[in-house]
Formats: sequence, C-alpha cells, structure tokens
Amino acid sequence: MSNLAETAPPEPETSAWVGMKAPSLAELEAMAREQLATLPQVFRDLCAGVVIRVDDFATDEVLDELEAESEFDILGLFQGLGLPFRSNEDIAPLPNMIWLYRRPILEYWVEHDETLGFIVRHVLVHEIGHHLGLSDDDMEAIEATVAD
Repeated sequence: MSNLAETAPPEPETSAWVGMKAPSLAELEAMAREQLATLPQVFRDLCAGVVIRVDDFATDEVLDELEAESEFDILGLFQGLGLPFRSNEDIAPLPNMIWLYRRPILEYWVEHDETLGFIVRHVLVHEIGHHLGLSDDDMEAIEATVAD
C-alpha cells in the first residue's frame, strides 16, 4: 500500500486542468461577444440590434419544432425576421435574437479537436448568417477572414 506523500506529482499538462471549470452562461455570453468583435466590421454593423443570449439548452418547444432527437442536437438558434425578409411597412418587430446553447456547445467541444472560441464563433456566424440571409458559402467566407 502506498502513501499519498510518496506518489509522484501530476504531470504538468494534467495539473494545468485541475482548477478549470466549464464556462458559466455569463462567461459563454462574454466569449460570444468577444468572438463577434473579431468579425469584419461590415458584418458586425449588420448585427446592430440583434440580441445574443446563452442558455443551457433549447426550450422543449424549439426542440419539438426542429424535430431534434436530443437536447444536444442544437448548438444555436436564430429567432426573428431576417433582414432580407423585413419591410418598411412591418409593425415594429421584436428584436432578432441569437441563442447559443451552452451544454450542447460544450459537448461538441469535448468531442472535437477545435477550441471552444472557434466553436462559439462558428455557431455565432451561422446564426447571424440566418439573420442576414446568407448562404453556407457566405458564412464560410466570413469565418475564413478571422485568424484564430
């Protein structure tokens, strides 16, 4: 039987993780705002008035509407009326919202070889792309302009 005092200290790469924890809702929202700030100015300008929110999971109504098999299937969501579909004759709409779902994003991060910041930016760009009516190729081009 060994004594705890006799055991070797943890490897440096392992001990760096000892004090770490998953980001809170507020921390992930701050990360999303930081990632938004890295995007081209013209893209950010078109996002004026869009509300970014973070929650652990999509609501049951959203999961049902999108026919998700699991609450982990949806990383983000755009809610509102995209810019290409707005009219000056519309009654003042509610603000467009982008939802990022913390737990599915963290689950994706654990299972893939990408940084958390990259994943948050990717989901954010995708959801903003819906706000702007962009194609997947357009969204990819925007992401390509940002250095990691």
